[in-house]
Parts: sequence; C-alpha cells; structure tokens
Amino acid sequence: MTEIEIKEIREAISAADDALTYLRSARRYLDSAGNWGLLDMFGGGLISGLMKHSKMGDAEREINNARYALQRFSKELRDVSGYSSIHINDFLTFADFFFDGFVADILVQSKIGEGKRQCDDAIRQVESIKLELENRLRG
Repeated sequence: MTEIEIKEIREAISAADDALTYLRSARRYLDSAGNWGLLDMFGGGLISGLMKHSKMGDAEREINNARYALQRFSKELRDVSGYSSIHINDFLTFADFFFDGFVADILVQSKIGEGKRQCDDAIRQVESIKLELENRLRG
C-alpha cells in the first residue's frame, strides 16, 4: 500500500469518526426527547413539553452537523480505491413536529422513534465501513 493510499484511508477514518460523533449525539438527544415526550403525553405539563421540543431542536442541530460530516465521509471514501460512494441523500429529514395535543404527541413519539432507528442504521453503516478501512491499514 502506498503512502497516498494510507493517507486517504486515514482521512476517511477521521471523517467517519466525525460523523459518528454527531450521529451518536443526535441519538442521545432523541432518546431524551422521547423520554420527555412520554412524560408530556401523560400529563407532564408545560415544562415537559418545552424540554421535549428543546431536545428535539438539539437533535435536529446534531443531525444537520451529521449530514455535513457524512458528506465529507462520502467524499473521503471516494478517494479510497474500492469505494465509489456512500448514499446519504435525504438522510434523516425532519418535518415540523411541533404540534399540540395528545394525538400529535403520539405522532411526535413515532417520529422520534423513526429518527432513532435511522441514526442507529447510519451509525452501523459508518462503523462497518470504518472497520473495513482500519483492517485495510493493518492489512
């Protein structure tokens, strides 16, 4: 393996680490939003509603950061032979969740759950490719 190949793999691994940082942070905020959402559904009041929306805003910020990090990861992967690209288009698109009422709260819980599943899928995908890259460096 040439020095250039090693450099490209290391850059891709670094980009994977950045993406994973944001994805994991988003996942934690989604967990927290889900917990506050449950409390809100069962009569938690104004504070639980505000906390839920705050955590959802935090999660959305981290997902936007993850989008940029995943774009960089995709770019870096294209520089590594054997990888064409990773498809991240329309990754974790968020709608406007900020509704009131019990039915809307159930919908929000569903959206939070879907967001968590998408984060988990993206984390697994990035971790898998990162492991392949690390194995190539050792190889």
